[in-house]
Amino acid sequence: MVSGMDLDLTLVRAFVATAETLHFGRAAHQLGTSQQALSKRIVRLESLLGVRLFEREGGTRLTETGARFAPAAREALAAGERAIAAAVGAGQAVRIDVWGHLFAPLRTLAQAAETLDAISLEPGPARDWPSAAQALLRGDTDLGFGRVHPLPGGREAGIAHRLVRLEPVDAVVSASHPLAGADELRPADLRDSTLWCPAELTRLDFLRRFAETFEITRVQDGPNLGLDHLVQHVRTDATCFTLFPSDGPLPDHPDLRSIPLTAPTPLYAWSLAWRDSRRHPRLDTLLRGFVEVGRARRWLDYTPERDWLPDTDHAELAHGEGDEATLPPTNPGPSAPPLKS
Repeated sequence: MVSGMDLDLTLVRAFVATAETLHFGRAAHQLGTSQQALSKRIVRLESLLGVRLFEREGGTRLTETGARFAPAAREALAAGERAIAAAVGAGQAVRIDVWGHLFAPLRTLAQAAETLDAISLEPGPARDWPSAAQALLRGDTDLGFGRVHPLPGGREAGIAHRLVRLEPVDAVVSASHPLAGADELRPADLRDSTLWCPAELTRLDFLRRFAETFEITRVQDGPNLGLDHLVQHVRTDATCFTLFPSDGPLPDHPDLRSIPLTAPTPLYAWSLAWRDSRRHPRLDTLLRGFVEVGRARRWLDYTPERDWLPDTDHAELAHGEGDEATLPPTNPGPSAPPLKS
């Protein structure tokens, strides 16, 4: 009789809120209703489906059936929202989480958005890629923008992504650093210096892979307290360096030097990410905007003999080079070996 069953989205919304909070009181508050009314909706849904969705003794938790139902329930709510937006002519705004804040991801996003007058972007901050991936899978945001890389346990499963920009990074040192007078540096030249990381190195995949590939054995990390803190640390420590985008918004300070890296030039990969089963209706338009501005500004220029990418970025480079925004999203594939200095 499943084919003849009508699913009331009010009941589904009650289930999803309770499944996410595992607390009837908090779920009721989130929905702006009473706990009694919420409980009645859950009971009604369980009755219609003929299954138990929650265990209520010793705390609220999902049953095995409830856990299976949860992803489909979220999809049903998302589909309902899209249907309403289509009917009333809404849905132009795109919620997009960004991360990699010290590298200023909104610079790139703003340049692409200039070609997309019909799309309203609503940027929001994400702590890092793992938290952005969770938000995408929960449906809390429509898109993500930052550096995408494999997560432990395959936690990014269900998320598609497209490489949209490769950005050269420079070495940033104090004016008193022994290499401060150089016009350019090779990554290998930095082996006697300390790489300063503005967060735990385990959370900074790009810097971790850079250090491993170019045998930077001296690494120091600390809390991410913003760009000013990063600059202050580097300019007062003659033994350390950090990496920063070549055209990034680095403060113009006389005690600071930004030196191009060559032979090879490290590239930082920026990608758009989205939940594979929930493509925003404006996604293809947004991707075309990135293609247009990326082609004009040569955002995907890459020469293996000249440049360095972490091995995990090679697979998606082949897809990002396509001119059509409707190309299949990046899928995991064999990676090229990392280039050595």
